[in-house]
Amino acid sequence: MASNIWGKISKERTISAIILVIVALASILPGGVILAAVLYVISMIGFLELTKACGVRKKDDDGRYTGINALEIMGLVLITCYYVVMYFTKDTSYIVMVMLMAFIAIMFVYVFGFPKFRSDQVMSTYFSFIYAPVMLSFIFLIRETDNGIYLVWMVFICSWISDTFAYLTGIMLGKHKLAPRLSPKKSIEGSIGGIVGAALVGAAFGAYMDYALAIGNLTIVLAIVGGVGSVISQVGDLAASAIKRNHDIKDYGKLIPGHGGIMDRFDSVIFTAPITYFLLTLLLV
Repeated sequence: MASNIWGKISKERTISAIILVIVALASILPGGVILAAVLYVISMIGFLELTKACGVRKKDDDGRYTGINALEIMGLVLITCYYVVMYFTKDTSYIVMVMLMAFIAIMFVYVFGFPKFRSDQVMSTYFSFIYAPVMLSFIFLIRETDNGIYLVWMVFICSWISDTFAYLTGIMLGKHKLAPRLSPKKSIEGSIGGIVGAALVGAAFGAYMDYALAIGNLTIVLAIVGGVGSVISQVGDLAASAIKRNHDIKDYGKLIPGHGGIMDRFDSVIFTAPITYFLLTLLLV
C-alpha cells in the first residue's frame, strides 16, 4: 500500500516537474511580455500563499480561511503596479521607489482600518510583497540584460541544479546534519556537493558561452555565480521551511501536484534570482 502511494506521489512530482520545465522554456525563451505575465501570475499566487501562511488572512472557528481582506487586496494592487513599472522601466531605481511607496500604501490600510488589523499582519503583508513578487521579478530583469536569454538560466543552475547535486551527494556521503530542526534529511556534505556542483555546471555553461558566443571571461564568472547562488538557494529553501514550521503547515498550497504550492516549488528560485542579477551586474562590467 505504502509503495503504491509513494509511486503515485513520485509520478505526480515527475509530471509536474516536466510541466514546470515546459512553462519555463515557453516563457523565458520569448521573454518580454510573456515572461513578465507568467511571473506576475506566479507572484500573485505566491503572495496569497504567504499571506495565508503568515496569518494575514485569518481562519474562522471551523479552521477555514476567511475571505480575502483589505491588506491582501492592497498587496495585489501593489504587485500589479510593481510589475507595470518594472516592465516599462527595467530600472532598479524605479523599483526601489515602488517598494517604498508600497510600504506607505499598506500603512494607509493599517491606519484607516484601525483596529481591524494588527501590526504583525501589516508587516507580514509587506514581507509577502517583497518575498515572492519583488524577488521573483529579477528573473525578468536578468532576461532583459545583454545575453540575458542565456544568463537567466543561471538562476535555475543555482537552485534546481544545486538542489539535485545536494540531494545526490547527501544520499551517497551525507552524515552530518545541516539544519536538523528545519530539514532533517539535509546534510553538510550534501550542501557542499550542491555548491560544488552548481559551480562546476556554471563554469561549464560559461565555457560553452565563451566558445560558442565569443563573449569571454564567463567561465570564472559563472562558476562564482553558481557557487554563491547555491549557498543563497539553500538558505532560501531552509527559510521557506522555517516559515512553515513557525506556522505549523505542511505545504503552502496544493496548486502543483506532488510539490505543494508556488512557494514550495520556487522557494530557492526566489532567493537566487536577485543574487544572480546583482552578481552578474557586478562581475560583468
